[in-house]
Amino acid sequence: MIRRDDIRNVAIIAHVDHGKTTLVDAMLRQSGQFRASQLVGECILDSNDQERERGITILAKNIAISYGPIKINIIDTPGHADFGGEVERTLQMADGALLLVDAFEGPMPQTKFVLRTAFASAIRPIVVINKIDRPEARPDEVLNEVFDTFVELDANEQQLDFPYIFASGRSGFASHDPKATTGDLRPLLDLIVEKVPGPEVDPVEPFRMLCTTLDFSEYVGRIAVGRVATGRVRRGQKVTLIKAGDVRIQGAVDNLMVFDKLGRTDVEEAQAGDIVAVVGLGSIDIGDTIADAEAPAALPRIEVGEPTLSMLFT
Repeated sequence: MIRRDDIRNVAIIAHVDHGKTTLVDAMLRQSGQFRASQLVGECILDSNDQERERGITILAKNIAISYGPIKINIIDTPGHADFGGEVERTLQMADGALLLVDAFEGPMPQTKFVLRTAFASAIRPIVVINKIDRPEARPDEVLNEVFDTFVELDANEQQLDFPYIFASGRSGFASHDPKATTGDLRPLLDLIVEKVPGPEVDPVEPFRMLCTTLDFSEYVGRIAVGRVATGRVRRGQKVTLIKAGDVRIQGAVDNLMVFDKLGRTDVEEAQAGDIVAVVGLGSIDIGDTIADAEAPAALPRIEVGEPTLSMLFT
């Protein structure tokens, strides 16, 4: 096994309205990834119609920025236990996480499920106390509340010794000083590079990848999104699709893409640790394994959870 140092895969965990999309907006702007035609306000991650209407993030999205020689894949997570299967699959693509907490409201109950899942995945979050420019902000108190929440969720000793930083996504700065009022997001990006490990990979093993999420195009059909678990994959490569019940279907990678800024870029090859989008497997479902046709072996499935329906009778 080797550890890649050229990439960081980071999930973002946040309660509704704690500033997730605004912070990512600022990260993209400051890393020079926006063109004038791409300015979309504060709805980068909330691209699904239902999400826009409800103001929550349901479907995980992927955005990538470059910070010096490092590529940072930013993986959005649902903020609710209602989407448990989605949370678990999303976190499987990440090696670290940013936990965004409002500097006034503090940690919210809805984020506990996602945090508990992150802890079970051995992820040590970086805590970002956001919106410190709010007049009523109480960043030091909120930081203590976050620690208490980690204790309540049985975080291990390493997770309790979490790195933290203070920020304002709207104003576009991060600082180790809770009283800061200006700056940029380089301290946060530096912290990500320093504290989130690069993916530990086996480049020699045959290619395998779990389909974590699905996208759809009217031109190419289903697009499988996931993290390359082992080996390398090339455009045009023959693969075996391993479905539930060990049903196996032969196919090929018609097109291969990686995430770049707000979109995707075609590539000829990707390796273990990369988050990719694969075109050409029309019958693929979430949880299926894509494997090298010459040495097909399934990865453990993470099933799609049933949606949670809450009803209040009065």
